[in-house]
Amino acid sequence: MSDSTPAALDHALLPGVALGYAPVIDRQHAIAGTRLTLIPLRADAPVDHAELLGALAAVWPGGGELLNPQGEALLTALISQPPAQPTQIEVPAFIAADPAHAAALAALKAAGHSGVLKGQPQSPLPAEVAAVFKQIVLEPGQAAGASVAAMHAGVRGAAAVETSFKSGATAVIGWPMDGPYEAAPGATKSDIPTDQQVIVELMSRVDQGEDVERLEQTLKRDPSLAFKLLRYLNSAAFGLPVEVSSFRHAIMLLGYARMKRWLALLLTTASKDHSMRPIMYGALRRGLLMEEFAQGMSDREQRDEMFICGLFSLLDHMLKQPFEKLLQSIPVPERVRQALVEGSGPYQPYLDLVRAVEAESVFDYRECAEALMLGAGEINACVLRALHKAAQLE
Repeated sequence: MSDSTPAALDHALLPGVALGYAPVIDRQHAIAGTRLTLIPLRADAPVDHAELLGALAAVWPGGGELLNPQGEALLTALISQPPAQPTQIEVPAFIAADPAHAAALAALKAAGHSGVLKGQPQSPLPAEVAAVFKQIVLEPGQAAGASVAAMHAGVRGAAAVETSFKSGATAVIGWPMDGPYEAAPGATKSDIPTDQQVIVELMSRVDQGEDVERLEQTLKRDPSLAFKLLRYLNSAAFGLPVEVSSFRHAIMLLGYARMKRWLALLLTTASKDHSMRPIMYGALRRGLLMEEFAQGMSDREQRDEMFICGLFSLLDHMLKQPFEKLLQSIPVPERVRQALVEGSGPYQPYLDLVRAVEAESVFDYRECAEALMLGAGEINACVLRALHKAAQLE
């Protein structure tokens, strides 16, 4: 993949902040947005406000995403000088109730932004402040008032997501996976869906180096997959100098080795099961983030493998089979197999860091970053580039 990211993301960013992200999932399991959490690594960590706004504008030029700034200094800076694009900003209830912030919060609404209240205020907010907030973020199990829509944050696992929706949440912020896939007691054997079987077969044929004619015949069994593959290859995120007109043309341009990564992407985004949309969202960003971490590696093959490792790291949840069984039929490089089946090998530390970013866990983030000798600024630039590319592909 060529680098088509804006210049604002091409260097280390916000070294005093740890970034985390999670999807905002609506009741139809569609992705309503991305929540970006900003956690100061020290209470007195300085943040370059102009750099932050520039990075946000580069990732989401249309705005609309949800920012969750931690720490009063960072939050105050963002509500006093918000991004130019319409943005949602999470504001803790105690900050919203503080008269010192009333004017800045009221100005948010006037400038086209909106607030998301975090936690229940101890007493009613002034009318001009309350008007800024149409949603409230609560912990699972907490109830909201009748006049405001509740989102549950920190939700992990498919059962927890469904419990939040049943209790009245209009959206959840979190992940429907929690650890490796485990079949429910008494669950029947799960087969790979037919449309994804075509991709698995195609991956195997590419892995074996079969001729293009046979590969094309396999792909023609599902024209929608062929269309989706060409759409990916012609996306801005891929950045090819010419438009790819056919699968044969793509093979000629890319070669078999690089085609594997795009078939991997196709496999992880081909599910027609709506409940899988948050998993597909996570898999795409994991793949892109792993690839960003690998940019310093001189070996092109390693960078492609890191991409596939991140993409496939949620395949067990998508196809409802443990990796030990799944990877018997899906060809993957040995270093990818080590990470996914054994939790070992050279890619495992990077996968651990991706999970720490998703979990917004500063302790794990620090530990993983130190193990890889990466600074927060480098990690943040990778996170923002991955989010930017994911938005281009979707």
